[in-house]
Amino acid sequence: MTTPLTPPPKKNPLKRSLTPTSPPGVRSRATLGLTAAAAEGRFMLQTCAECSTVQYPPRDACCECLSVDLPWNDISPTGTLLAESTVRTSTNLYFRERAPWRLGSVHLDAGPTIICHVHGDVAPKSRVILSNRLDRSGQGVMIALPEQRTPDMEDDPELRAMSSDPKHRRVLITDARNPNAPTLARALHDAGATMIFVGESETWLPNPQRDALSAIPGVEIMALDVTNTTSVKELAGEIGGKVDILINNARFVRPGGAMARGDVAFAQNEMDVNYFGLMRLAQAFGPGMCARTADGVNSAVAWINILSAYALVNSADYGCFSASNAAAFSLSQNLRNDFRAAGLRVMNVFVGPTEDDWHQELPPPKVLPPTLARSVVQGLRHGLEDVYCGDVAKDMIERFRAGPKILEREMTTGGQG
Repeated sequence: MTTPLTPPPKKNPLKRSLTPTSPPGVRSRATLGLTAAAAEGRFMLQTCAECSTVQYPPRDACCECLSVDLPWNDISPTGTLLAESTVRTSTNLYFRERAPWRLGSVHLDAGPTIICHVHGDVAPKSRVILSNRLDRSGQGVMIALPEQRTPDMEDDPELRAMSSDPKHRRVLITDARNPNAPTLARALHDAGATMIFVGESETWLPNPQRDALSAIPGVEIMALDVTNTTSVKELAGEIGGKVDILINNARFVRPGGAMARGDVAFAQNEMDVNYFGLMRLAQAFGPGMCARTADGVNSAVAWINILSAYALVNSADYGCFSASNAAAFSLSQNLRNDFRAAGLRVMNVFVGPTEDDWHQELPPPKVLPPTLARSVVQGLRHGLEDVYCGDVAKDMIERFRAGPKILEREMTTGGQG
């Protein structure tokens, strides 16, 4: 059974700090389909459109009929562990520093046999569930999990290396004034986070969230204004070496498109908070977090951006707000490139309309803070890159995949799609 994680001891500055390393990250273009599925927590394999044979490894032509029509489909992840081995040393530095590492072969009920990582609680020759996860190079890999949940299974070293579990980690939430801040902090505390820093702008003004935040164990409220470079750098200098997970929930939202506004004042505020705020945070906290991705139990693991689902396709009623989120979404893709070498995961949480003053005119369904907090924690535990929170966001991504131009026309004709 998995040995439960214990809180890490205070770091000894005289001992060597591990340099961030990554597992091999080279993949063929066909194999990137696994990565795309893992980014959203889906188990998908190619299925031949001609003979229905499930393919593995990913390929350009069917192994049975040589058809090149191989769409990716959701497949049953159940199978049987055929054989296993434990790697105790490796020529690859990433695995050598994390040995022993369990590997095995699993015969899927869907057909193919897959060589994969194996969770420590999987018994020999037993039934398993394969999970498609992102490794620290950002590529999709398979890990065999027990068919029935076991105690503390998330603490398994191999599984934890493929997740961003908040247990025993320190978190920064950037905006204490956002209505979702107390619920996020509570959910992270319940998930095992040891310390939760919460940034508060304009500390001289009353904050209706402060009492609720202060009542949560482990929460420390600190001055942070994402629109002020000095404020961001000062906080990074104070706690930048402690932050393992950063959650950027700061946002500025006003309804209206470009023609509905008399000037660019609100648009400047939206860009300053939603886009430039993210850039300031990345420049101040990114280097320190990237340097600490090999720190063991409380290593830096994830950067979370809470974005509007309108970042995917512009909404006519929130045109300029949508544009600022689209800019932040594009910047987050750039951060994935900047953070990849260190293995720091960037997770975007796309949220539908929220229950707040600025979305009052929209009909339900709307996203409540507990729903958002649950999506964030689940995304961290599964090591995801893209999370769609709420019915509107989930519906938008499905319609986007089916036809981006159709969705654009629906969203930019004055309705909500």
